[in-house]
Amino acid sequence: MSNYDVIVIGSGPGGYVCAIRCAQLGLKTAIVEGRETLGGTCLNVGCIPSKALLHASHSYHEAQHNFEKMGIVGGKPKVDFAKMQGYKDDVVGTNTKGVEFLMKKNKIDWIKGWAKIDSSTQVTVGDTAYATKNIVIASGSEPSSIPNVDIDEKTVVSSTGALALGKIPKSMVVIGAGVIGLEMGSVYARLGTEVTVVEYMKHITPGMDMDVSKGLQKILKKQGLKFVMGAAVQSTKAAKTKATVTYKLGDKEESIDADVVLVSTGRKPFMDGLGFAEMGGALTDRGQIQTDNQWRTSIAGVYAIGDVITGPMLAHKAEDEGMAVAEVIAGKHGHVNYGVIPGVIYTTPEVASVGQTEEQLKEAGVDYKVGKFSFMGNGRAKAVFQGDGFVKLIVDAKTDRILGCHLIGPAAGELIHEICVAMEFGASAQDIALTCHAHPTFSEAVREAALACGGGAIHA
Repeated sequence: MSNYDVIVIGSGPGGYVCAIRCAQLGLKTAIVEGRETLGGTCLNVGCIPSKALLHASHSYHEAQHNFEKMGIVGGKPKVDFAKMQGYKDDVVGTNTKGVEFLMKKNKIDWIKGWAKIDSSTQVTVGDTAYATKNIVIASGSEPSSIPNVDIDEKTVVSSTGALALGKIPKSMVVIGAGVIGLEMGSVYARLGTEVTVVEYMKHITPGMDMDVSKGLQKILKKQGLKFVMGAAVQSTKAAKTKATVTYKLGDKEESIDADVVLVSTGRKPFMDGLGFAEMGGALTDRGQIQTDNQWRTSIAGVYAIGDVITGPMLAHKAEDEGMAVAEVIAGKHGHVNYGVIPGVIYTTPEVASVGQTEEQLKEAGVDYKVGKFSFMGNGRAKAVFQGDGFVKLIVDAKTDRILGCHLIGPAAGELIHEICVAMEFGASAQDIALTCHAHPTFSEAVREAALACGGGAIHA
């Protein structure tokens, strides 16, 4: 029987980062993964392949609509969808091989198969038992559905099936206006699919700042996406070549047909066959693994991170927890600042957010100020046809300390990190406003929003 200091179950961003940090701290480490490739949902059927298709479809959109405006004249571009899927698969393959290389480089054993926890000191994979001093559960999540909606990954698909369609559908219904639904809806809308988003709430991107939610929906409508809001989906019925979605809008029942239905109603922890609950491991009311502030579960020696515990199901949140729990296991201090975890939606324009929303601050009775700046006042954004959107900075009215930032615009997923660093250092809006930003850059819009929290933006 092999003996380890740590066995990490799951090789997604939380798991493989945890394993690397454990190895760097001198712990003998193994990682268990049942897929043929490492990287978990994120690298195989999530973040990475979706970004590849988003990039490809955005490039096609640019060629269709903006190249001629810039004086680039040629034949009308066509989509070879099989080749586009091949490009996506190559991107996935490069990334998963990269993780495999990192495991070898850090002398981490990859135990291939699905793990079952026998005790706090033993994990079984297949017919082999492995002894360990610590176990980290990083088994991730899987798509969830709603009653009377059966996913067959052919006509009614999850995000996994949406990434691997054999052809571009003429029509698609997206159930759920969250991050995944809007990203995948954007991909196919750019490729010519008629996309209708059906959402139970009255607004898209639940939980995000309402200015962002309203602004993004307006932009996506201009891009051709249709929205049915406040609709409670009752069922889907799949046939060979199409599916029918039935929903209630008020007291009225309606239906819509589409070639493909994408079910994007959230994700749930994946713990099939793990044995944690069967051992008496404590779960939350939502079926997540209960942990303390050091990621310890109710079973001594067993830790949990990422999508299987509470908090946003984000790869970078799992990575932070992975590094922190490795530090804890090694007898050091592990910490994650949950107040400064950014979220990004990779539509065009991108959406990014960190900290508290205006709605949350109102509910908490916090006295705050808002500085807002439109990308229409940013020269670089206008030069690349991305003047839609804005930067919204929220600060404490008394101290000027940054409480949150919410933006829609070009490279929003990169721009948000200036604010993340500022918040980690307890910076004020004035600190951002007095920092020289290169011209012409998108980041100047962030500075202008900071100026708007004080004496006023320059280019507004």
